Amino acid sequence: MNPHITTPTVEFARRFSSTRRGARLARILALGQLDAWGVPHDSEGSDTAALIVAELAANAVLHGRVPGRDFELRLVLGTVLRIEVTDTRADRLPARPEPAGEDEGGRGLLLVEALAKAWGVDGRAPGKTVWAEVDLGATARS
Repeated sequence: MNPHITTPTVEFARRFSSTRRGARLARILALGQLDAWGVPHDSEGSDTAALIVAELAANAVLHGRVPGRDFELRLVLGTVLRIEVTDTRADRLPARPEPAGEDEGGRGLLLVEALAKAWGVDGRAPGKTVWAEVDLGATARS
């Protein structure tokens, strides 16, 4: 393989209000963008991405919210789909939770971990970026 040849990538980035409505809009627009890139609605890849975007956006709104500050969703489609959600609250880093048996919450990142090829957190000034990578297989790009 020639190391000078790289896989083309396409990107989508948008800021949203740190509200439930903003999180919902992030998921809707992410699915629309994926459809435009050739990942059809209701496909396995689209459904997986929807769950991950929904969880990361909800976490940004619930745990990463700083009043008056937005969160950002960024999608990068190359050999994998990279989903990034950035908020401005650096003091609350996500960790792999171990919810008790009857807890109603605390399972979102377990879901992300189960669905994603990889996930993690990168520090940023100010705040943090939580990312997940999903293997979509052969996917069309525009």
